[in-house]
Amino acid sequence: MTTPLIETKNVTRTLAGAVPVTLVKNIDFAVQSGEFIAITGPSGSGKSSLMYLLGLLDVPSEGDVILLGESTRSLDENRRAALRLANIGFVFQFHFLLPEFTVLDNVMLPMQALGRLTTAEQRARASALLASLGLANHINKRPEQLSGGERQRVAIARALANEPALILADEPTGNLDTAASEQVITILKDIAGSDQRSVIIVTHDLSLAARANRRVNIIDGQIDSKIVSKN
Repeated sequence: MTTPLIETKNVTRTLAGAVPVTLVKNIDFAVQSGEFIAITGPSGSGKSSLMYLLGLLDVPSEGDVILLGESTRSLDENRRAALRLANIGFVFQFHFLLPEFTVLDNVMLPMQALGRLTTAEQRARASALLASLGLANHINKRPEQLSGGERQRVAIARALANEPALILADEPTGNLDTAASEQVITILKDIAGSDQRSVIIVTHDLSLAARANRRVNIIDGQIDSKIVSKN
């Protein structure tokens, strides 16, 4: 059997306090290379909490997240950060581009942090990524000079900078108009289909979720087994 790209084993995340709050509970979830998955559910159901756990941005209270066959349960933060940087790209509802940098420089930032490529190689890869997303004429602009859809495409290029195996997108079209939303979701679907990366999106938009290969619905922090579908 093929080893999943990423999987959770009995993952629970509880916030301590006078009244503990459980964000997700007993999540068992596996993702194969090349899948395009939508995580859905009502507000407060635990969708984003699960994504932060999958992205190694948060640590389970119980259970384990296994990335590329490596258990992350006992890793220190430095090793977790290294795994994130090399293997996971993030796209959020708000692009979080740095306004003081050009579009090209924003895309180069993850490569600079990873340190595998020379500056010339980083520049060439960033330029190629931006060109592939229709942004070749915008590389020297600042983020505020771009439309919302263009900024989100820059964010996708940045997410792809280190050639990650997994792209996590949290409400990636939530701040866009219909045309820009369609463009962004088509790009993400193509990434999973052609590059054999896995793409997981969190969304409340069921029409967008219908574009995914598989939909996983979260209710009260748990996977609703009645609404786990493959399209």
